[in-house]
Amino acid sequence: METQAKPSIWEGVTPYHVLVLIIASCGWLFDCMDQRIFVLGRESALKELLTGQGGDVTHELKPYIGWATMWMIFGWATGGIIFGSLSDKIGRVKTMVLTLFVYSGFTGLSAFSQNTLDFTIYRFLVGLGIGGMFGSAAALVAESVPTGIRSLALGSLQALSATGNILGSLISLWLPPGLMVTLMGWELAGWRALFLVGILPSLLVIPIVLFLREPEPWKLARQAALTGEKKHQLGKIPDLFSHPRWRHHTLVGLALGVSGMIGLWGIGFYTPELVTAALQGESQATIDRVRSLSTAFQDVGAFLGMFTFTLIATYIGRRFAFLFAFILSFFVVASVFLSLHSATHAYWMLPLVGFSTLMPFGGYSIYFPELYPTRLRGVGIGFCYNVGRYITAPSAFLLGYLSSRLGDWGFSQPFRAAAVMMCFVYFVGIVALYWAPETKDQPLPEED
Repeated sequence: METQAKPSIWEGVTPYHVLVLIIASCGWLFDCMDQRIFVLGRESALKELLTGQGGDVTHELKPYIGWATMWMIFGWATGGIIFGSLSDKIGRVKTMVLTLFVYSGFTGLSAFSQNTLDFTIYRFLVGLGIGGMFGSAAALVAESVPTGIRSLALGSLQALSATGNILGSLISLWLPPGLMVTLMGWELAGWRALFLVGILPSLLVIPIVLFLREPEPWKLARQAALTGEKKHQLGKIPDLFSHPRWRHHTLVGLALGVSGMIGLWGIGFYTPELVTAALQGESQATIDRVRSLSTAFQDVGAFLGMFTFTLIATYIGRRFAFLFAFILSFFVVASVFLSLHSATHAYWMLPLVGFSTLMPFGGYSIYFPELYPTRLRGVGIGFCYNVGRYITAPSAFLLGYLSSRLGDWGFSQPFRAAAVMMCFVYFVGIVALYWAPETKDQPLPEED
């Protein structure tokens, strides 16, 4: 008896599906470019702004870096909720356009900051757009492409975002944030030039409007809600908790998100400051060059890490991929923060940090859309990916706070010790996997 051949995962894929993936990936890619510009420019920006305010840069810099980062993450969380719900109500494509204008516009305005307060406000507003872009882009891809290719497409969406981080690092190599540079004939601080470049992603709105259309599952869900065919409404946050199934999925997704996000934003994205600490005594030009190149290598590692997660999740399973990522992150991040002491170390250790800390993020783009029905997909992704940032946001301040406290208590390398202590957050994700449903080879869920 002949066995029927298993259909190819590429079955039903059309050029439009590829176009959706490319444009959606670009929206998230440029989003990540703006994030990287901030990570590389924040120290120089706040050092100049604090000096202008007459502050004590030596003692006050790290807490101010923490505050600015924390408020951007708060904005990210808020934007994820607002725009996640909005994408369920008005559509994925329209929401992508709105978030693109928000994050690129306020990144550009950051270049005109005059003090630490307005700089921090701009970072909060940038965060609103950043938080909204991921949910709408991921929902668009999940609902547009065939089931067989869904995990690879969503994993690619997240993996390609590392290209945005690499681009931000390379731009900072061209426009060193700690030096004066010339941009279009104007001489200005490098960090200001970096943030001005962050306006350019707004041009992506042109292909979004011209070529993308709302996915059919969203159209059907919206029509059912408008006609009263189904009693449920689109994008209602309380519905994430009113049904036991969606409540279970939300709590699991939130725990997975918090673990990876604190690991990345509370520890992993402080590698530029780690490089600065390791290169004490070197010139500012040398420090800027090593930071730019090593973080670019870190982002190459991030791309490989998210792509590796995608392959493991596609061929083995989502839960095993998360487990591997969290365990690897714990050991790699702790080891690097203890051991990095030179430029050579930075060039090969930071790619390992990028590989491990971004692996779970490849999973978020695949797993979160698979937890919710169409009417809750945008707000569900936004909730898991962004509400966890309300918990994550203080961690950006926590590393600086712990560093100060450990220094007062006599630790010889308090910044490194604080980072290692915070690595235990990865066990939150490991424990949550016990309750996580396996979604490999399952269709997107709908109402029971």
